[in-house]
Amino acid sequence: MQIVPIAITLIGIVFFIVLFVVLAKYFNLWIQAKTTKAGIGMLDLIGMTFRKVNQTVIVRSKVMAVKAGLSDEDGVTTQALEAHYLAGGNVPNVVQALIAAHRAEIPLEYRRAAAIDLAGRNVLEAVQTSVYPKVIDAPDGKKGKNTLDAVAKNGIQLRAKARVTVRANLDRIIGGATEDTIVARVGEGIVSAIGSADNHSEVLENPDIISRSVLAKGLDSQTAFEIVSIDIADI
Repeated sequence: MQIVPIAITLIGIVFFIVLFVVLAKYFNLWIQAKTTKAGIGMLDLIGMTFRKVNQTVIVRSKVMAVKAGLSDEDGVTTQALEAHYLAGGNVPNVVQALIAAHRAEIPLEYRRAAAIDLAGRNVLEAVQTSVYPKVIDAPDGKKGKNTLDAVAKNGIQLRAKARVTVRANLDRIIGGATEDTIVARVGEGIVSAIGSADNHSEVLENPDIISRSVLAKGLDSQTAFEIVSIDIADI
C-alpha cells in the first residue's frame, strides 16, 4: 500500500522537473512576448520546438514588428513568420524591410516581402534603395573596362564614364533584370548617342545631349529599378 504514495510522489517530482526545464528554456522568450503583447504564448513556444522552428528568431521578429506598429492585420502573424522560416526565408530581414517601408510610407504587403525574399532578392536592401536611390557606375571598372568608347561621325573617338542613379521598383523586383542589365543598356545608349553626333565637339560642349538621349529610351523597362538620372562623370 505504501507503493502508491511513493509512485505519486515520484510522478510529482518528475512533473515539477519537466515544468522547471520548460520554464527555464522558454521563460525569457515568453516574458518578451508577453510584455510587448506579441501574442505568442508558452504553448506556441513549445509547439515551435516540435515544428523545428527557432523560437528566438520568431519571437524577436514579432516583437520588433509589434514595437514598430505592425500587427496581425498587416499580415505579420506568428503563423506567417513560422511558415516563412520553414520555407527557408530570412524572417528578420523581411520584418525589417516591412518596418522600413512602413516608416517611409511605401506600400509593401507581408506576402510580397516574403515572396521577394524567397526569390533570392534582399528585400531590405530593395526597400532602402527605394527610399534612398543608389548610384552605379557605367561601366563598372571593377568588372572590366573603365570607359565607354565610341566614335562620332567626324571620326573622333570619345571615352566616357557615366553615373546612373537608380531607385528600386518593388513591383518589378521579382523577375526584373539586375543592375548589370542597367549598366549594359546605359553603355549601349551612350555609345549610340555619341555615334549619332555629327561632331565630337557637340558632345564635349554639351554632355547633357547624351543623358537626355539615353533617358528617353526607357532603359529601365523590365528591370528591378527605375532610372532617376544619368550623369556623364567624365568624357
